Amino acid sequence: MPLALLALAIGAFGIGTTEFVIMGLLPEVAGDFGVSIPTAGLLVTGYALGVVLGAPLMTVLGTRISRKRMLMILMGLFIAGNLLSAVAPAFGVMLAGRVVASLAHGAFFGIGSVVAAELVAPEKKAGAIAMMFTGLTVANVVGVPLGTLVGQTLGWRITFAIVAGLGVIGLVGIAKLVPDLPKPQGVRLRHELAAFRNVQVLLAMAMTILGFGGVFAAVTYLAPMMTDVAGYADSSVTWLLVLFGLGMVAGNLIGGKFADRSLMPLLYISLSGLAVVLALFTFTAHNKIAAAVTIALIGALGFATVPPLQKRVLDQASGAPTLASAVNIGAFNLGNALSAWLGGLVISAGLGYTAPNWVGAVLAGSALVLAVLSAVLERRSATPSLVVAGAAPLEQPTPVHH
Repeated sequence: MPLALLALAIGAFGIGTTEFVIMGLLPEVAGDFGVSIPTAGLLVTGYALGVVLGAPLMTVLGTRISRKRMLMILMGLFIAGNLLSAVAPAFGVMLAGRVVASLAHGAFFGIGSVVAAELVAPEKKAGAIAMMFTGLTVANVVGVPLGTLVGQTLGWRITFAIVAGLGVIGLVGIAKLVPDLPKPQGVRLRHELAAFRNVQVLLAMAMTILGFGGVFAAVTYLAPMMTDVAGYADSSVTWLLVLFGLGMVAGNLIGGKFADRSLMPLLYISLSGLAVVLALFTFTAHNKIAAAVTIALIGALGFATVPPLQKRVLDQASGAPTLASAVNIGAFNLGNALSAWLGGLVISAGLGYTAPNWVGAVLAGSALVLAVLSAVLERRSATPSLVVAGAAPLEQPTPVHH
């Protein structure tokens, strides 16, 4: 794998850390600004919405410049947003900093996926994408726990200053290691938008929303589920999240390895396994050991879908993949927001803290149905061309030689 992928992975590590570390620092931030926890939660919601909106916006703005330069600009935005959060004198300013940082998220992973795929041979594309996403998964194992610890001991502002420093390292790495790939000729915004007329691209994005949404339906409410149902102490939640992160790392690497060999079978296995495990989590959540194993499996099966889904979008939107790739990253965050909302609804309805697991199972199962539908439609669209191809030699007139 090219060394340039390391620079992309470092950027991904910083982005993953800033996205999730706020969840462990909400009490400290709320206390410093004198706002309630639900109000402080807007720092999470605002970031997610910024990713959804920023992914297409920043990608469109970057259509006229090289992908390397756009990646550097996005890292600059990321640095500025985190520095603004670190020095924010008021809650509103910090919220603005979170939104600024989030604008880089979707476009960075979207454009980065395209760049990563172009750096390697065709049969290694999914592996290259997975290598970049390793930075995001490792952030959940290392960056988030360490960032939470630093924030709780030295102050949350120090955490965001350190994250900004990670952005600087990522920026320098991209500048030094990522080759200045030539900008695709003849690709304009209308070509990028044309990809969304492809039903296979839309189906892949719908699978992204539903499949990864299934994961976050459960993980969003993991803390109360583990403390109130499984009987873990509050202090154990951080290490359970680390376990989830380790599962993500394993699933991402497995997904990257096998997506290049058999993409659709991998989706069938991972989505069906995810639906089953999420349904079982309703029962295993009552036992500490079983719950811990299940959490790791959810992380592994959930993130095993990421490289194949991202590669699926790149393949189906070939020729103009940048915008579709970035929008698919936004789809992950849209799925997170949707599933968290649905999970909250079933809890509010009095069905208990394990009820979101059933929501997640239904979402993952729905993604599996779409995967099967996508494969069926693809086979049907390929069949006529095969028939014509087979019939063509019989219909060709005998050549006349002069």
